[in-house]
Amino acid sequence: MPDHRDTVLIEQAKIERMRLGAALLYGRIAERRTVNDHMKRLVGSIIVAAIACAATVGVSFVTQLLSAQADSAPSIVVELEESL
Repeated sequence: MPDHRDTVLIEQAKIERMRLGAALLYGRIAERRTVNDHMKRLVGSIIVAAIACAATVGVSFVTQLLSAQADSAPSIVVELEESL
């Protein structure tokens, strides 16, 4: 029965060989990253920030609206009771 540590060692060697082969063919990771990759990240970050801002503004608006309704609701009830 093979030892589990041996299997892990073989897998690590296999991964290291693949990484070295990729580095030989394509260069270092910093050289493989293109402007297009960075632009995708930038655009994605801007979209996420815009969604977060919109959600914050929406929650604030709804909270303010509900607060205004709660402040005006008791005065209407009082006026109705006084007229009866």
